[in-house]
Amino acid sequence: MIEVLDGIKETVNYPESFKIRIYKNKEYEDYPQHWHTAFEIIMPVENTYKAIIDEKTYNLDMKDIIVISPGTLHQLFAPPGGYRIILQVDYSVFSDIKELKSIFHMFHPCVLITASSMVHIHEELSSLISDITAEYFSTLRFREASIYSMILRFFVILGRNCTDRKNKLSNIKNKKWPEYIEIFIDVCNYINDHCTENIKLDNISKVAGFSKSHFSRLFKQVMNISWYNYLINCRIMQAEKLLIEPSLSIMQVAMKSGFGSLATFNRLFRTKRGCTPTEYKSLYTKIL
Repeated sequence: MIEVLDGIKETVNYPESFKIRIYKNKEYEDYPQHWHTAFEIIMPVENTYKAIIDEKTYNLDMKDIIVISPGTLHQLFAPPGGYRIILQVDYSVFSDIKELKSIFHMFHPCVLITASSMVHIHEELSSLISDITAEYFSTLRFREASIYSMILRFFVILGRNCTDRKNKLSNIKNKKWPEYIEIFIDVCNYINDHCTENIKLDNISKVAGFSKSHFSRLFKQVMNISWYNYLINCRIMQAEKLLIEPSLSIMQVAMKSGFGSLATFNRLFRTKRGCTPTEYKSLYTKIL
C-alpha cells in the first residue's frame, strides 16, 4: 500500500488533482513506522487490525474507526485474513475552513471511535466511510463533490463530539464550557494566521483575555495540546509548504516559518517529522 517511502516519510500518491485516496486493503502485510501529511482513517470491515501510534497500541475490532493526525508516527499490523478500508485525506482539503483547521489539533495523535466509546456518532461515521468508499469506486457524475461533502460531514460530526467533553473537564464549570470553546477556537485561528510572527505567551494570553498561567492550563485542557506545541505544529506545516520551493534555502524557510534560528528549526523539525529539513527537501527534489 505504501507506494513512496523515503526513510520514515510516506508520500501519498493522490489520483490526479483529487486529494483523497482510498484503499480496500486486503494484503497480509505490515507497514513499518512512518508518517505523512495526510489524515488517515482506518476501519476494519472483516477481521481485526492493529496500529501502534506514538508508541501506544490500538487493537481495532470490526467497524472500529481510528483517525490518525498528519505528522504522527505510526505502524500498522494486519491479520492473516480479512480487509479494512484505509482512507487518506490531504490536509489542504480543510486549509480554508478555520474551524476545522483549529480543532484538528484536538485529534492529536489519533482518535479511536468505537460503538461503546462514541455510541451517539459511531454508526453514522461508519456509514459515512462505507458511502464514501462506494462513491470513490463508482463512475457517478459529481463523484468528487459528493465525496468531499461527506468527508467534511465526517469531520464536523467528529469535531462537535470532541468539543463536547464537559464531563471530562471536572474542574471547568459546565456553564463556562461553550464560552471556552469559542474563545480557544478564536485563539487557534489567531495562531494559524500569525504563526510566522514572534508570538509570545504574553501576547496570546491577552488575545484570550486570561492571565498567562490560566491561559496555559485552559488551552491544554480544551485543545488537548499545549499552546506552544500548537504554535510549533503550525510553523512546521508552514515550513513543509516552503521546503518544496527550490528557490528557498533552509535558512530562508526557517525564517519565513517563524523560527528564531536555524538550529531550533532543525531540532524541532527532526523531532516532529523524524528527518531533517534538508532530507525532507531532498525527498521532494527526487520525486520531482
